[in-house]
Amino acid sequence: MPKQRPPGLDRAHSHAIIKCMSRANTWLYKVSGGRFGARFLAGAPVLLLTTTGRKSGLQRTQPVLYLVDDERLVIVASKAGMAKNPMWYLNLSANPDVKAQIGDAERAYTARTASAEEKAKLWPRLVAMYPDFDSYQSWTERDIPVVILDASQTGP
Repeated sequence: MPKQRPPGLDRAHSHAIIKCMSRANTWLYKVSGGRFGARFLAGAPVLLLTTTGRKSGLQRTQPVLYLVDDERLVIVASKAGMAKNPMWYLNLSANPDVKAQIGDAERAYTARTASAEEKAKLWPRLVAMYPDFDSYQSWTERDIPVVILDASQTGP
C-alpha cells in the first residue's frame, strides 16, 4: 500500500533539500572511492551518474540508485515522486552518452528510456530493491521513467 503523499513535496525547499543531500552524497562517494555513500536506505546500491547538461554543456554528477541486469545497469528517474522528471533525465534524453561510477571504477554507457514492456519486467525487481519506488509512482501523474544503461564502446 503506497504511503500518503507528503505535504509540500513539490515546494522549492523540498527541491533544495534533495539537491543539498545529493551534493553531499556525491562528494562523500567521490572522496572515498565509493566506500561511503554507495548504499541508500534499506541497502539499495548507489552509483554516480554523470550527464552532459543539455543547455550548459557542463558535466553534472548525481547519486542514483541502480539495479544490475546482466551486462547493463537500470536506474529510475523517480525524483521522489515529484511532479517533474529530474534534470539528469532531461540531460541524458538530450545526450545519451553518460558515465557511471560504481565504487572507484567509472565506465561509459549509452542511456535509453526503457520501453513499456521492459519497464513492466524490470519494475518488480526495482521495487523489491527499493519499495518506495511504488509510493513515488502513486504520488505523481507522470509515468516515472526507467532508464537502461548499456556499456558503451565510445561515449564520454
